[in-house]
Amino acid sequence: MARLRWQCRRGMRELDLLLEDFLATRYETLDEAQRRLFRELLTCPDQLLLEYLMGRLVPSDREVAALVRYIRSAH
Repeated sequence: MARLRWQCRRGMRELDLLLEDFLATRYETLDEAQRRLFRELLTCPDQLLLEYLMGRLVPSDREVAALVRYIRSAH
């Protein structure tokens, strides 16, 4: 968890708030496949991740898009 917490710190306030809050409140509800997707999502460049989480872009992968919607709904 400490490593994931560190990866959620992006240096962009909006991303930090969304990701850290999600990790603290909803990450434990994910199944293993969704946790893998979350870790993969954290490898995205900050600007792309911001576009996804602000709803300005939708990931082409349906599973990733569903996870992004879930993250957005947590806030």
